[in-house]
Amino acid sequence: MIRSESSIVRSDMIHCALCQDAPCDHACEALNPSSLLRSIWFKNEQTAAMRLPDENLCLKCAAPCEQQCVRPGEVPIRDLINRLHYQVKPECETALPTDDNILKCDLCGIPLENPFLLSSSVVSSTYDMCARAFEAGWAGACFKTVCSLDIHEASPRFSAVTGNDGSIIGFKNIEQLSDHSVAENMAVFRKLKENYPEKFILASIMGQNEEEWCELAELCEKNGADAVELNFSCPNMQEEGLGSDIGQVPELVERFTAAAKRRCHIPVLAKLTPNVAAMSPAAEAAKRAGADGIAAINTIKSITGVDMHTYVAAPAVHGHSAIGGYSGNAVKPIALRFIAELGKNPDLKGAHLSAMGGIETWRDALEFILLGAGSVQVTTAVMQYGYRIIDDLKAGLSLYLTEKGFKNVKEAIGLGLDALSETTDSLERDTILFPQFLSERCIGCGRCALSCSDGGHQAIRMDEDRKPVLDGKKCVGCHLCVLVCPQRAIAPGKKRIPGNTKRE
Repeated sequence: MIRSESSIVRSDMIHCALCQDAPCDHACEALNPSSLLRSIWFKNEQTAAMRLPDENLCLKCAAPCEQQCVRPGEVPIRDLINRLHYQVKPECETALPTDDNILKCDLCGIPLENPFLLSSSVVSSTYDMCARAFEAGWAGACFKTVCSLDIHEASPRFSAVTGNDGSIIGFKNIEQLSDHSVAENMAVFRKLKENYPEKFILASIMGQNEEEWCELAELCEKNGADAVELNFSCPNMQEEGLGSDIGQVPELVERFTAAAKRRCHIPVLAKLTPNVAAMSPAAEAAKRAGADGIAAINTIKSITGVDMHTYVAAPAVHGHSAIGGYSGNAVKPIALRFIAELGKNPDLKGAHLSAMGGIETWRDALEFILLGAGSVQVTTAVMQYGYRIIDDLKAGLSLYLTEKGFKNVKEAIGLGLDALSETTDSLERDTILFPQFLSERCIGCGRCALSCSDGGHQAIRMDEDRKPVLDGKKCVGCHLCVLVCPQRAIAPGKKRIPGNTKRE
């Protein structure tokens, strides 16, 4: 059974570097440890467990994989594989799918072998990069935005917000559009379509005026693009009146969408900016102009930090900086909110939603699909971990769909919308769902009591054995303790239902 949470805590893998051409693989004659570790990291441990042979080959092994690790002694490879064998595999009830047919879908009627595309960015900016992604298993790519502007990039142009383990939580870029000429990019489209006719080429474009939007859309169609994405959302433009400046004005979105539709006959998607209070006005304007779908979100205008000695925000370019676009897993909640807004909008019914914003795992992708997305796009996770993440994206989603009994991924689109309200006014407020302490996992750190005391309702105390004790008269069921527990030793427990003084 697919669990709602990973059973193997990712903190066990803090020191795994997720190497390219991993030394642990060369040290092991029976398994590919790196692919198993990667599957755990990307919340795909069930398929990792089912890929293991019936016999646990690690039991009598001296673990040369751990000795050859680039961080020797720091990554418990054998222990993690043992846990896959003894904790995860026995609970796996569904055989691994033998093919990827369950992932087949479409983008505005054009077949996709799976819902996973590269989003318009540096990860899809050359023929070689797109070709390697296609070979890896990506269904298609939204090519880095084609334009006639003279692009010169800054150096450095990336910065990040990191977690305690050094991993990237949020990512900032001041990257601009394709620095190749329109003719060069058209040559790439022709070559990709010739060599990969079954892959989906989504051509991102940005014009400087109405006629240029027309010309670029027409050129992309003539040179092999399957669809066009109109970039109304880039936050990093030097010139005024481009990128997110357009996406904030519905009248301009409508005008330039109509221009693109006049000169091309392939599907057109409007890529909209999240730097607005609501996305629906621009989305509705795009649909009125003939857009076949909406792509969202692009990056969010941001500052990731300021150097305390130089007083310059990151990234610093010769003593100066600029507001840039924020992406990565940190923006996923905001992206989900906008996709849900579009998915619930009746005026957008029938429009394809291509979603992006913080997708790293198949679970992330599924959340967007459940809120209405028919395809998903990825950049920041690829920049961190490479095109190889497609293996776990496909395998995890395929197994989930199989276990749930779906015939194909399209049956899951929008299933999460009906239970979602725009505001909290409609929520039932009288039932209390109490926390439950899992003593076998508790290490007695007291974090739950500390947070409840200083940030909650003073309902938890630690006993003489350093175990948490709940005061049900004070507990309001906020679940702050569930979230802060580093051991996942607190779970939802019994309910107190209105009119019933007993817990159930």
